[in-house]
Amino acid sequence: MNYFSSKFKLGILGGGQLGKMLLYNTRKFDIYTCVLEASNDAPCKIASDEFHLGDLMDYDAVYNFGKQVDVLTIEIENVNVDALEALEKEGVKVYPASKTLRAIQNKAKQKLFYIDKDLPTAPFSRFAYTSEIEDAINHGGLSLPFVWKCAQFGYDGTGVKVVKSVEDLKGLPNVECIAENLVPFKNELAVIVARSPSGETKTYPVVEMEFHPEANQVEYVICPARIDDDIAEKAKEIALRTSKAFNHVGLLAVEMFQTQDDEILINEVAPRPHNSGHQTIEASYTSQFEQHIRAILDLPLGRTDSKVGGVMVNLVGAEGFTGNVIYENIEAIMKMDGVTPHIYGKKQTRPFRKMGHVTIVNEDLNEARKVAEQVKNTIKVISE
Repeated sequence: MNYFSSKFKLGILGGGQLGKMLLYNTRKFDIYTCVLEASNDAPCKIASDEFHLGDLMDYDAVYNFGKQVDVLTIEIENVNVDALEALEKEGVKVYPASKTLRAIQNKAKQKLFYIDKDLPTAPFSRFAYTSEIEDAINHGGLSLPFVWKCAQFGYDGTGVKVVKSVEDLKGLPNVECIAENLVPFKNELAVIVARSPSGETKTYPVVEMEFHPEANQVEYVICPARIDDDIAEKAKEIALRTSKAFNHVGLLAVEMFQTQDDEILINEVAPRPHNSGHQTIEASYTSQFEQHIRAILDLPLGRTDSKVGGVMVNLVGAEGFTGNVIYENIEAIMKMDGVTPHIYGKKQTRPFRKMGHVTIVNEDLNEARKVAEQVKNTIKVISE
């Protein structure tokens, strides 16, 4: 198949920052790309060859869009899977497949999948409605504390809450959800696995993620993770087993906990480019975005090792600011060695909204982490 400078059309469902960074690479390879997204202000709008407006959860919008492309991929999981299944039956190549997405989209189903496939994960209970949880606590079926997660449509800290008392349940949406044992962990780790239709598989180095305590969002991604080699091997092995179980094509980001006694438990997965791989743009031989394109088009996968140590800092909207965005002190961070900002192109900021990220590369990882903290304390995402 000739993908380059040809009539071939790649479709992407979702027009956010992950799509925009995929488009850096379709531009590099001159692959014709069509994007479907509900918002006219989407970051992808300026970089795609065709931009289509439509609701990603609407069957007709996804189906009609998919009929116009040769290969269809996603940059967000919340899409109409029934439409994808219909497209697959009609010969459109959909990666990741509808079956993979069905198992991942719903967190309760995702957790049951791990149990079914004998993959290590924290114990949990499943509830049809949040309102059932209080009864379970009162009757001894569930003990505090635990992590409440809505089964569907949660992302970036929304739809997740640590529940330490019955009071904490107030104000949570009354939806299908899970209550997961709170894991006392040493580290949150992630491994990105790339897999092509012909079965070629590669893993990126294990990364360590530091989270914001209130927003439940990643603040720093550190690559490679500062852990013992045997722990890193164990994390990679579990990521590969997970990838094999899902039989996915493209990227699979596997987020894991390293417990106090060095067990590795799967937290959750994302079948697409992921926040835990943004540092690969500057730090790796092949960025995760280029790798996703290579994988879904069944091209040879690129090298996954790092050229240099990398730390990624998320740029999120500062608390107390909503409106037209201003990146304060961006010039100051650009003076620092090895610092590259990526601005996503969202014109409006609000508290904790992901607006960009900054990569810091350095041969000395501890130095990179120090600079990352300086970056975090210097640049501010505020509004006019």
